[in-house]
Amino acid sequence: MGVSTSSPEKGAAPGSAGSASDGIALVTVDFPPVNALPVSGWFALADAVRAAGRDPGTRCVVLAAEGRGFNAGVDIKEIQERGPGALVGANRGCFEAFAAVYECEVPVVAAVQGFCLGGGVGLVGNADVVVASEDAVFGLPELDRGALGAATHLARLVPQHLLRALYYTSRTVTARELRTHGSVWRVVPRDELRAAALELAGEIAAKDGELLRLAKAAINGIDPVDVRRSYRFEQGFTYEASVAGVADRVRDTFGRKGEEGDPGE
Repeated sequence: MGVSTSSPEKGAAPGSAGSASDGIALVTVDFPPVNALPVSGWFALADAVRAAGRDPGTRCVVLAAEGRGFNAGVDIKEIQERGPGALVGANRGCFEAFAAVYECEVPVVAAVQGFCLGGGVGLVGNADVVVASEDAVFGLPELDRGALGAATHLARLVPQHLLRALYYTSRTVTARELRTHGSVWRVVPRDELRAAALELAGEIAAKDGELLRLAKAAINGIDPVDVRRSYRFEQGFTYEASVAGVADRVRDTFGRKGEEGDPGE
């Protein structure tokens, strides 16, 4: 359980930054039952992605997850149990993890299966390329969880008016729908997801490593939206909702409608 980095060809110890001869680093998240990450998990993920990108032998990072779904966001129960300290920690951890993916020195391919909710959208929205399984769904159930945020990242996946509809309703959108908008590169059967992501990563990693790093910096440099600043702006409203008591009122209803471990699909 936790965050591990390995070579897709030669296994590496969990937490190592190992690089493969083909230049691919595989960063895998595993927090059962639904990959709702605790505060420490977000910071561990940020550290793993940054370390993989700094490795001179790495030319592409694949971000993947074990289990039912890619990511169910933050661990709401941790926030309920620990209070404001956990909320601040989760916000800071998400900020660092999202930024680590965006600022990774090499391209990041996200391999998404099942649910990709809340913080999962933050990770995927900041990735360079998305490969998804046929059962993948994406959404921001923030308004149902007493929080705000990651609209910055959903806006990188869907058009503006669809973003607003999804945000206000907490509905999800499928991988196939995202592919029609050009934000998902390929949709494959679930058992082919990892291979498809690694295949694309291999094609990217075949390029010159120094030129790839320059290309990543150049593309980020012409991005019309400063994702760090805009997401930080959104987080301010999460704090406001918390101080006003709105967040607790909504968050206290979390999980009552679904079964234990239900990520809120």
